[in-house]
Amino acid sequence: MALFPAFAGAAEPGEPPTGSSEGSRKELDWLSNPSFSTEEALLLHQRATEVADLIPEKSPLVSRTTSRSELSGESDTDESLKQSSKKRKKKKKKHHHYKKTKKKTKGDSSSSESDLDTKHIKDKATGSGRNHEKEAAANLDKKTSNLTSNRFVWLDDIQASTAETFRIDKKSDPANWAYKSLYRGDIARYKRRGESCLGIDKKKQCITWDSSASKRKQLQRRPERYFTKNNVKILNTDGIPVCNKSSPSDPTDFIPVFHMETDDPSDTTEVNPLGIYDPSTTVWLQGKGCKGAEHEPVNTQQTIQEPGISINSVLMTKVEEHNKKVRENPRDINAWMEFVSFQDELMRGPSPYASKGEQEVRRKSLKLILEKKLAILERAIESNPSNVDLKLARLKLCTEFWEPPALIKEWQKLIFLHPNNPELWKKYLLFCQSQFTTFSVSKINSLYGKCLTTLAAVQDGSMVSHPLLPGTEEAMLAIFIQQCHFLRQAGHSEKAVSLFQALIDFTFFKPDSVKDLPTRGQVEFFEPFWDSGEPRIGEKGARGWKAWMHQQEKGGWIALKPDDEDDEEIDEDEEIKDKTLPKWHIWLDIEYSREARHWLPWRPDKTKKETEEDCDDPERQVLFDDLGPSLIQLSNPDLQRQLLYSFLQFLGVPCTSKLFPSNLYIAMDENNVFDSVLSDEKPLTSVHFPLSGFNSIGHMDTMLRGRHHIGHYKEGEEFIQNVFHVLFLLFSGKEKSNLSICWLQYEISKVLQCLQTKNKKKLKAQGRKSKKLAKNFLKAPDNRNHLSLWKLYAYLEWLLGNIDDARKVFDTALSTAGTGGLKSPQLCSLSLLYAQLEVELLESLEGAVTSRPVHILTKLAESGPYVPYSGQVLSVNVLKARKTYEHALQDYLSKTPVPDQDRVNDANQLVNLVGCYALFQYLTVGIDAAVLIYAQTSEKLEAPGPGKCENTAENFGIENFPTALEAVTLLHTNLLRFHMKISVYPLNPLREALTEALKRYPSNQSLWRSYIHIQRKSHSASKARRFFDGVTRSTNSLEPWLFAIQAEQMRKKLIENVQRADVGEIHSTIPETGLTNRIVALFEHAVQSENGTHCPLLWRMYLNFLASLGKIEKSKGLFYKALQNCPWAKVLYMDAVEYFPDHLQETLDLMTEKELRVRVPMEELDLLLEV
Repeated sequence: MALFPAFAGAAEPGEPPTGSSEGSRKELDWLSNPSFSTEEALLLHQRATEVADLIPEKSPLVSRTTSRSELSGESDTDESLKQSSKKRKKKKKKHHHYKKTKKKTKGDSSSSESDLDTKHIKDKATGSGRNHEKEAAANLDKKTSNLTSNRFVWLDDIQASTAETFRIDKKSDPANWAYKSLYRGDIARYKRRGESCLGIDKKKQCITWDSSASKRKQLQRRPERYFTKNNVKILNTDGIPVCNKSSPSDPTDFIPVFHMETDDPSDTTEVNPLGIYDPSTTVWLQGKGCKGAEHEPVNTQQTIQEPGISINSVLMTKVEEHNKKVRENPRDINAWMEFVSFQDELMRGPSPYASKGEQEVRRKSLKLILEKKLAILERAIESNPSNVDLKLARLKLCTEFWEPPALIKEWQKLIFLHPNNPELWKKYLLFCQSQFTTFSVSKINSLYGKCLTTLAAVQDGSMVSHPLLPGTEEAMLAIFIQQCHFLRQAGHSEKAVSLFQALIDFTFFKPDSVKDLPTRGQVEFFEPFWDSGEPRIGEKGARGWKAWMHQQEKGGWIALKPDDEDDEEIDEDEEIKDKTLPKWHIWLDIEYSREARHWLPWRPDKTKKETEEDCDDPERQVLFDDLGPSLIQLSNPDLQRQLLYSFLQFLGVPCTSKLFPSNLYIAMDENNVFDSVLSDEKPLTSVHFPLSGFNSIGHMDTMLRGRHHIGHYKEGEEFIQNVFHVLFLLFSGKEKSNLSICWLQYEISKVLQCLQTKNKKKLKAQGRKSKKLAKNFLKAPDNRNHLSLWKLYAYLEWLLGNIDDARKVFDTALSTAGTGGLKSPQLCSLSLLYAQLEVELLESLEGAVTSRPVHILTKLAESGPYVPYSGQVLSVNVLKARKTYEHALQDYLSKTPVPDQDRVNDANQLVNLVGCYALFQYLTVGIDAAVLIYAQTSEKLEAPGPGKCENTAENFGIENFPTALEAVTLLHTNLLRFHMKISVYPLNPLREALTEALKRYPSNQSLWRSYIHIQRKSHSASKARRFFDGVTRSTNSLEPWLFAIQAEQMRKKLIENVQRADVGEIHSTIPETGLTNRIVALFEHAVQSENGTHCPLLWRMYLNFLASLGKIEKSKGLFYKALQNCPWAKVLYMDAVEYFPDHLQETLDLMTEKELRVRVPMEELDLLLEV
């Protein structure tokens, strides 16, 4: 049947009509048009062909039919021919008389030619029945026979044309001469597949078409990696659940995938033509009920096409939850804060507000997130106008937007509203201190004074408008100590020392007559004493404020004639030792020398008739106006003692006192955090003084030069002695003994520094002084039975190499100690140190059962009088001692909690007991037995949870020892390290013990030192890196960052040494594998952390590392970046002078502008060089 049945009866001229059966006629009666005349139609057609013959045609068309051509109908092929020819003409643009057909194709789809061609091939493949083929073939034969006489013909007139119709274009193309290759549009885009001749067998050959341009581009693209934008978006999306949540929990052979319904898009287009409504609104507009969440169908197809949309519902739900929370509980501060932090998660995913059909593509703008957060915080502050945390969070965000002056104004408004909040003051002070543009030392110092004056007024009750908050007194002391460290770091050490002197006098030597006055009234009475020229704390003949007041009431002091002493005057000219050195080098030498000698405030010596005008450097004089506002009242005895120990630590005396956490990292500026004194040689007794990392007063060394001298010069040492003598008068009993221990520890620390620097001459002199001091202490009647002093004296002798003398001291102390046995903490501690020192002398564990340390530990367990070692130990005594230790340990571990004041003693006693028992087991049984004891103790101490340990730490008061568990872990790791040193033992137990301990105590420097010590020999750094990464994520402490950087730097140093080794041992060369970039990345992350931003030590290490690589320009940039965060740290400027000597003048000008202490101005240096 023909496509148009009305023409079914029509035939070619001169040919009988085909298919003129009666049945077909009847069938088609309903389509017949009575007014249509076949003859007239044929006549019209003949006329048209005649006209066509008269018009000449440029491009002849020849129809060729191959054996494999199949026709699906006249009009189908006709239309396809028209389309293909029109497209060819578009490219050539030579034949202008086909404009009409071009217009027709304008509305066609923009699909590629290949799509059309494949469509025709499909059409051919799915041809009509045989009748139609015969009919078409017959028609074609007739037409071609008619056309053979004519050379030219219209394309449209060939009704039965095929896809193979072609045009011969004889006109040459000049472009082929101009270019190297044919125009790509003229090259056939198909390739033949198969080996047969063209047109012979369609089964054996086929044609494949090239992919379209867009597909080709996609193929040329490199596969995207996981961190690209699109892939990150996919990774952030949640997975699609494929099983029903309500399905039974019993395991099945397969996961059933339920039939997913699909939404009919035609329904939604009427109600949501623009696609702006979300699905639930669309459903409502359609008049359908809202589907339950559990029955809601998922459009699988859509999810596959648009991976971002699957999480929309989750994000929308979270947004709704947060909005609901803050709407229902606007007073819930945590809910507001969570909503603010949720904005980061919201911006990471795709926008939940984009329409269903299209996903909004948006640039992840930081500003956009900040503005959203700011808007939420402002809403929160409207609901909670008195909340400080919300306002602080808002100010933190505003740092990104506003200029420093505007920010400072906002801070001032906040402080004005909450002047009684010490935590807010701390943050405000740190903010002002770290603003480089507005920073100057005098401005910040006066701000500290204002802060302490305001808090003192709140404490006195004179500021009626604001109540006193709990913990204010402690916070005031913390701010005071922070101020002293700030002045020390800025180079104004005289002011810092004066502040401590004044507050100690103001606290401990206060006359009774002024105690009832408010703080400002007391300060007014204190000023005349300070300006009177009376000796102060640390100066010779200091009697204190109270004694001065009494004497004034009686009629003044009797002038005593001072002893004539030949003071060693330092000739300024001798400061320059070698004038041939570069100018910057000489400046650093003199600056350092004056920093070390002139840290004490200058006072006119009345015996020499000196006046204030005689001072060469006016900055060395401290006026009362600089320190008066910072004086505060401390009524708590613990805080009073904390003040004293902080002062001692400030002077470089190691003591058990800890600085307050708020100013811990701001004050950290010394590179000795990583120094493990004698840790490698003597792991059991390595001394770890708490809180290294702070330059003591008078030491301001650059990173490259290191510490110049040990202790202080003569004047400084006398000052420290005078301080101790004054403090001994203030205290008695246990507190006095603790001060004696501090003094001896200071002497031992100087001996250790001499040992470290291998300075034998200095060691001998220092040893004599220290021994003399220790003997004087032990001669005092109060100290004769004080075992801690005996222990330190014996240890001092041991360090100096006098082992026999040290043993005599130990034996004497143990003999006179009595029979306290394991119940005496001091006796346990003394025996433990003695045994540890003896064990370190052993070269192996052979014969250790009868050695001196076993004798010491056995005698301790027997609780009888001590007998010196005679060369053997009885096995019976060993067995008895083991039982005694076991029972004693069980008793301690099963003890009920004790009152707070006894906890410290109990914790210390437990640590010493465990140490003695483990060492005893190690010597008599082996390392596994010792490790078992440590494991049992740790398990028992961990059992109540970390709460117990934290409480213990809180109640330690002034002597803030590490918790019992921390101390036990330290003993455990030290014993393992020692055992690995003297025998073969796997590294894993030690590594595991350290990692567990460091997860619990991430700020313990001793454990970190041990960890990087064992890791430095490992060829694989991946385990350590993963561990460091985990710890830095889980804690705010800065120590993990510092030690991670140090570990990588040690590794880099090792690799460089190996690669440069030309002779000697042959190492396998380890590749650098981007260590430099890793270290830089670690530094970058560390300085962005909350505590690292304002830590001078971290910036110094970073600057030193970049300078060591020779990257001068980058180092300069980093130096200025460091100043933006720590503009008060003078050591940074001194480091810069060493790294960038050409910019000496520029650096000094910057220091002068910011009012940092410059002791050697450039003009003075020029004069000194001329002389």
